[in-house]
Amino acid sequence: MLYDDFYVKSLIQTVEDWPKEGISFRDITPIFSDPKGMRMVVDAYIHRYIDSDITHIACIDARGFLIAAVLAYELQKPLILVRKKGKLPGKTISQKYALEYGEAELEIQQGSVKAGDHVLLFDDLIATGGTLFAAIELLTQQGAEIKEVAAIIDLPDLGGSQKLRDSNVPVYSLCAYNGE
Repeated sequence: MLYDDFYVKSLIQTVEDWPKEGISFRDITPIFSDPKGMRMVVDAYIHRYIDSDITHIACIDARGFLIAAVLAYELQKPLILVRKKGKLPGKTISQKYALEYGEAELEIQQGSVKAGDHVLLFDDLIATGGTLFAAIELLTQQGAEIKEVAAIIDLPDLGGSQKLRDSNVPVYSLCAYNGE
């Protein structure tokens, strides 16, 4: 199925003043209840990465899990979960980071990646980049190389995707909301 930016954007809802006043939250949840939209999004990523040299797919809690799990299954790659602090069993390493509306901490299980692993890092949205940079730190601490960061939505006005590119991390998103 061909990707249709207008169709996918028609499914994404903007929720004003959530999770706090002044934030325009881009909600991808309606994509999951629309089989055509879900297929379109997943297929776009499959076509992009089917012949790539990625060895693992890492995804960020929680909406990033939904597409990345399907993508890992379809591409037959291990799925690495990057979760909020306190959600993973066993030995973990953690990284604090700033959000556009607060502070948080991510963690990953020790030994989930190693030197020589080529990781696609997936999240639902790129805003300021704080969450992604924390995930990148956790993955690269264990020796993995980030091949690309992928997201459904990029919010270029918030600068995260540019910061990633400036750090030599390739970025790919299906759609962007620039000044909207």
